[in-house]
Amino acid sequence: MNRKVGNVIKYGVSILLAAALLYFAFRKVDWTDFWSALRACKWEYVILSTFFGLLTFYFRALRWREILIPIDPATSRLTCFNAVNISYAVNMVLPRVGEVLRCGYITAHSTKVKDEEGQTHRLASFDKVLGTAALERSADIIMMVVLLVTFLLFTWDRYGGFFAEKIFGAASGGVTVGKVVIAALVILAAVISVWVVIRFADRWSPLKKAKGFMKGLLQGFLSCFKMKRAWWFFLLTALIWACYWMMSATIVWAVQGINPTMVSPELASAVSSIQSLNLTDAMFLMLAGSLAAIVPVPGGFGAFHFIVAGAISYVYGLPFEFGIIFATLSHESQELNQLLWGGISFVSEQIRKE
Repeated sequence: MNRKVGNVIKYGVSILLAAALLYFAFRKVDWTDFWSALRACKWEYVILSTFFGLLTFYFRALRWREILIPIDPATSRLTCFNAVNISYAVNMVLPRVGEVLRCGYITAHSTKVKDEEGQTHRLASFDKVLGTAALERSADIIMMVVLLVTFLLFTWDRYGGFFAEKIFGAASGGVTVGKVVIAALVILAAVISVWVVIRFADRWSPLKKAKGFMKGLLQGFLSCFKMKRAWWFFLLTALIWACYWMMSATIVWAVQGINPTMVSPELASAVSSIQSLNLTDAMFLMLAGSLAAIVPVPGGFGAFHFIVAGAISYVYGLPFEFGIIFATLSHESQELNQLLWGGISFVSEQIRKE
């Protein structure tokens, strides 16, 4: 299949999936109530949430720089910050493409050097930078799993049912013998492919290039062992997730501040019911929303709304529509934030080129 056609199909399916999830999430929403609730919430907390969002962009850029420095010590904070911002904006339209784009951005700004043969190349080659990006994402996955497991150990009675039934139960329900066999065959094929590349790299030029790419990828992934300030990497990871927690908490405070006289009696009752929600509940909603990243849709559209609204409805017994209001405030405020800073970084890049 032509690569361009394959990409069109892949992204087309992704967009259709997002559209389907958005439809099922919003199909029963009373739009009069919806807009009334958005107008009646405490917008100062929504703005505060976007500030914490901006902090995550900056902390993520600083963390990425820590594992890029062993590859190219000249990597600047501004370059990493712009790369992160632009990648977020691109991912809103094309899932995962932003990850590749930010790696190319770092490579394009990397220091040029000459090898022993007199050929010019970049210190931070694309394969090495891609390895660092994979490492960074792995750190977030590990952090999310650790937080989720720790959280459920202490709060299973209250929140465990949602994850067991709606998340883990739904996932395990889709597992069949055929899917397990296919997954095993895919892993086996990948292992064999790597072995073939390593074993016969000296006999065929394309395999030699593939081996060089895999070597660079591994070097980038293992760059963490050359960090001079590993403690700073881990602290930044903790700060990133603390900001995610605060992004969730500020939206909780925003909906708790909805003026009940400006919404329908049903929504006013829901607002009254959530006044007891605290930072523990904010952590729960953050973790539930984080799982939406698993669904391959642009910017988490639809998936985030469906999962978070479902979590609010399941755990707190509130109308699904109220959950949609919370999810919309949380998701769309950050999407606009990403779009804003992605645009600012793009302009910054154009100025730097001049």
